[in-house]
Amino acid sequence: MSVVLVRSGLRHDEAGARQDRPGPVLLVAGYGGSTGSLDALGAALRTAGREVEIVPPVGDNTGDLRVQAQTLNRVARQAIDSGAPSVDVIGYSAGGVVARIWAAELGGAAVARRVVTLGSPHHGTDIAGLAASLLTGACPTACRQLAPDSDVLAGLPETPAGPRWTSIWTADDDLVLPPSSASLQGAVNIELQQVCADSRVKHGDLPRDSLTVGLVERALAGPTPPATAPPATDCASLRQASKRA
Repeated sequence: MSVVLVRSGLRHDEAGARQDRPGPVLLVAGYGGSTGSLDALGAALRTAGREVEIVPPVGDNTGDLRVQAQTLNRVARQAIDSGAPSVDVIGYSAGGVVARIWAAELGGAAVARRVVTLGSPHHGTDIAGLAASLLTGACPTACRQLAPDSDVLAGLPETPAGPRWTSIWTADDDLVLPPSSASLQGAVNIELQQVCADSRVKHGDLPRDSLTVGLVERALAGPTPPATAPPATDCASLRQASKRA
């Protein structure tokens, strides 16, 4: 017998969203709240036939990550209440941590079909840790929460059960240090340079990079999500994805 969960207004089967029933794609901005860098990714996904919505930032997205997760929750709840069978969530930078908080603490794991994070400091970034210890006045709440030893990160499950998780990052990341902080247990972890050895992508260019766009489309496509990272032989074809936008 199926058990139904009701949490924070989100209702769905305990096994999570069905993989063969995609709903809208929700894009979550990173620290600083700028959504412009998400435009290319959103355009590519719309060209591929997906409905896309950018989750409104909370101010400049430097406040409490849990408050940002509540905003994601409201947008997801509106989609489900309007009849969507599920949502896919793409979190850029700190937005990926926001997506994990939403999935773990606000019932998001019950309705998210897939979650993709881009260059997210899942285990913190040394830059935030340094700022929190030496520049307290210049390190807002979200900055402190993204320090490697923060209470928020320490108490957060890696990949809450339900959605299929993919984490994409670049070895050339200049803000998430070390870049491998983006790796998640239970996710398909993809370093750009392992797919395209010539990739030279900094943190700020991740969501508009052609390879990243191709990898996101791959992660969201089809009724069965990829279980492993793509081989290097797929480099050229994945880069073609963004040219459709």
